[in-house]
Amino acid sequence: MTDKVNIQASDPSPTGNMVLIRWLWRDYLSRHKAFILIAIFFMALEGSMLGGLSYIVQPMFDEVFVAGDRDAVFWVAMAVGGLFAVRAISAFSHRVLMHGAVIRVMADMQQDLLSHVIALDSAFFATNAPGTLMERIRGDVGAANSIWQTVLSAAARDVISLIALLGVAISVDPIWTLVAVAGVPLLLGPILMLQRYVRRTSFRVREAAARLTTRLDEIFHGVNTLKLNTAEELETQRFSDEMRFYVGKEMKSRMGQAAIPALTDVIAAIGFAGVLLYGGNQIIDGNKTVGEFMSFFTAMGLLFEPMRRVANVSGAWQAARASLERIRALFHEKPTIVSPVPASPAPARAGDADVVFDEVVVTYGTENALQGASFVAKAGETTALVGASGAGKSTIFNTLTRLVDPNSGQIEIGGISTRSMSLPDLRSLFSVVTQDAPMFDDTLRDNIVLNTPGISDGQLEDALEAAHLTEFVAGLSRGLATPVGPRGSLLSGGQRQRVAIARAVLRNAPILLLDEATSALDAESEARVQAALEQLSSGRTTLVIAHRLSTVRRADKIVVMERGRVVDQGPHAELIGRGGVYAKLYELQFADD
Repeated sequence: MTDKVNIQASDPSPTGNMVLIRWLWRDYLSRHKAFILIAIFFMALEGSMLGGLSYIVQPMFDEVFVAGDRDAVFWVAMAVGGLFAVRAISAFSHRVLMHGAVIRVMADMQQDLLSHVIALDSAFFATNAPGTLMERIRGDVGAANSIWQTVLSAAARDVISLIALLGVAISVDPIWTLVAVAGVPLLLGPILMLQRYVRRTSFRVREAAARLTTRLDEIFHGVNTLKLNTAEELETQRFSDEMRFYVGKEMKSRMGQAAIPALTDVIAAIGFAGVLLYGGNQIIDGNKTVGEFMSFFTAMGLLFEPMRRVANVSGAWQAARASLERIRALFHEKPTIVSPVPASPAPARAGDADVVFDEVVVTYGTENALQGASFVAKAGETTALVGASGAGKSTIFNTLTRLVDPNSGQIEIGGISTRSMSLPDLRSLFSVVTQDAPMFDDTLRDNIVLNTPGISDGQLEDALEAAHLTEFVAGLSRGLATPVGPRGSLLSGGQRQRVAIARAVLRNAPILLLDEATSALDAESEARVQAALEQLSSGRTTLVIAHRLSTVRRADKIVVMERGRVVDQGPHAELIGRGGVYAKLYELQFADD
C-alpha cells in the first residue's frame, strides 16, 4: 500500500524554508536551547582555531625555518600546541552537547507524532498502512533530525572558519584572495538546480522507504499464511523489487547531494591554479616571502573544506526538508471525531444504559453501511445482531463507540446522545471482546490490566476466576509475568479469548460488546469461553454479533439485519414463528440437524 498522505512537492523558496525552520525551532529546538547555544559557542571556538593555525604558519616559516630564530621556536610551538588543544576540547564539547540535543529532539518529535497520529480517526488507519506510519514516525523523524545539527555546525563552526581564514588570506594579499575565490559565483546556478533535484528525489526516497517498511510489516504479520501457501519466494521477490526501486531513488538523491561539494572542488582547483600562476612569480621576484605564501596557501587549503561542508548543507537540507514536510503534513491531519465542549455526563449506573439507534445512516464512500437502522437494546438484557456478512453488524458497534460517526440519525445511551459525551466518558461505558482478541507483546498481567487503574490482587484473581484462567495461570512457571509474544502468538485462540474476557471483567463497564467471540474456537474452548461470557454479561447491557445462531437463541432480543437495514427483531421463538429472514437463516444453518 502506498502512502496516502498527500504531500505536493514545490520549488524551494525562502518562505517555505523559513516556515519549516521556525516550526522546528519553536516546537522542538527551543526546548533544549541551553545545550544548543553552548554547543554553538564551542563550534565557533573550534572554527576560529583554523584561522589562528593558518596565521601562525607565516612566523613559523619566516622566523623559524628561514631566519633560524631559536627564540621564536618556543612560542611558535606553544601557540601551535595551544591551538590544537583548544580545537580538540571545543570539538569534543560541541559534539557531545549537540548529539545529546539531537537525541532528545528526535525523541520529543517521535512521541508528539505518535500522540497525534493515535488520536486520528479510525478511517485514517484504513487508508494508511502501519508500515507507512512507522516509517513516518521513525524514518522521517530520523532523517529530519540529521540536518539541523549539520546546519548549525555549518553556521557556527564552518562560517566562522571561513571568515577567519579569509581574513588571514586577505591580510597576506587581497589580490591572491580575489583570484582564489573568483569562480565561486559560478556555483550559484548549478547549486540551485541541484537543490531542486535533490528535494524531488528525496520525496521519492521517503515514499519508497515507507513501501519497504509496509511490505516487511505485512510479511511478518502474515508469515504463517505465506508458509502454508508456499509463498515465501514470491514475497521475497516482491520485497526485492521494492528494494531495487528504493536503491535507485536513494542513489539518485545521493548523487545530487554529492555533486554539490564536488562543484566546490572544481572551483577550488581553478582558484589554486590561478594563485600559483600569479603568486609564484611574485615569490621568485622576492616581492613575497615563503612564509606569506605558505600562510596564504594554508588558509586557502583549509578554507575550501568548510566551504565544501557549507555547500553540502544545501543538498542535505533539501533531503531533510522532504522528511520535514511529510512530518508537518501528518501533524496537519486532524481528527473529525472529537469530544464536544461542553460535554454531557455519561450515564452513572448500569441500569441506565439503554442503547437506542434511531434512523441511523452510515455511508462509506458511495456504499451505505447502515440505512436508517433503528432498534433498542434494553439495559441489563442481551441483544443479538444477526445477518449475512456486510449486513452492517460491525458498523453498529463502530458507530456506538464513535469509531465512526453516522451521516444522520441519533444514537443514545441512557437517553444521552453519544455525540454529546466526551470520548473518554463514552468509551469507558464499554467492555469489548472480539474474535481476534488483540494482544500486545507484553506480559500476561499487562495484557489483562491494560489501562484499568488501581487494580488490586484480589480483583485480578476474581477476573481470572471469572474468565476461567486460574488453572491456566497456575500452570505457568512465571505466572502472570509470562510474556504472551507478538500479538499474543504464545497463547492459543481460546486462551487469548479468555484473556480478553478477564480484561473486560476488570474494566467492569455497563455495556458489553461481543463480536464473534467464540466463532474461531474448538468445542472445548468454546464451552469455557461461553461460560465465562455468560458470567460476564450478567447484569450488563450486552450486544452480541454472531453468525452462528445457536449462540444467540437465548438472547432477550435478536435484531435481524440485511443490507444495512433492521428487517426484524424479537425473541428467537417469535422470529421463528414469523417465518422471515431470521427463520430462513436458522433453517440454512440447522438443515442437517
